[in-house]
Amino acid sequence: MNELFKRTATGIIYILFLLSAIMLDEGAFDFLFLSFGLVCMYEFKKLIRLQGLHVYLIFLFFWWLFIHLQVSVFSIYILLLFTIIANVYLTIMLFYGKTPLRYAPYSHKLIISMLYIGAGCVFIPLIYKHECIKSYSVGEAQLTMIGILCIIWASDSFAYLTGKNFGKHKLFEKISPKKTVEGFVGGLIGAILTAYVISIYSNKEIWSWIVLAIVLVTTGTVGDLVESSFKRVAKVKDSGRILPGHGGLLDRLDSLIFASPFAFFVLQILYYFS
Repeated sequence: MNELFKRTATGIIYILFLLSAIMLDEGAFDFLFLSFGLVCMYEFKKLIRLQGLHVYLIFLFFWWLFIHLQVSVFSIYILLLFTIIANVYLTIMLFYGKTPLRYAPYSHKLIISMLYIGAGCVFIPLIYKHECIKSYSVGEAQLTMIGILCIIWASDSFAYLTGKNFGKHKLFEKISPKKTVEGFVGGLIGAILTAYVISIYSNKEIWSWIVLAIVLVTTGTVGDLVESSFKRVAKVKDSGRILPGHGGLLDRLDSLIFASPFAFFVLQILYYFS
């Protein structure tokens, strides 16, 4: 009961932080994810044994360029390209990786850390900023960010319930023994239902929300597996202990961080065709 109380209380506070930052303004949301990014970077450094402080300095430089200075759209697309390439590389490593990142050269660790964690955290507030510009409405941008979070949370909840009650076929047993194909399908259905509800209150078409939900669930699941692979090599259950009853912050944000560049890309495409 004590453990359940800790998990529930921590979960409520975590959700309130996110929703409050979204509803306040862009600056509050930027600061929150700058803080989250530094914590996630610290936890990831420990998982892969990355020494030194260079990664923090580079991450802050990234943040200054892309969030504070708001560099050109072309520069953002270059970062997007390299981030997606890095995430695809990590996905391939799940199947064919022979040398865990934990034992890779320093430069390799640094680059992956910056693109996987650093750029992943940068694209979350970039989605908010670009939604404000593209939709000409702060309210629509806020709804988009809340919608993205709700889709991911609904996917996790439906996947857990479906997998627990109906799961028989393992999704990726050597990395995450508890994940099942049935759980993934249940999570996808839950995400699409959530997307449908959100579309009622949004200016975006329902098909746009459904496409976004499919992308978020697919890439978010891969992101969860990628982080699990790092923890498995490090032989730890959680990335940290900052969230009582939940583990590390990276454990909570792994899906969102991995999915954010893909979500950003899809939203740009959707606006182009809308």
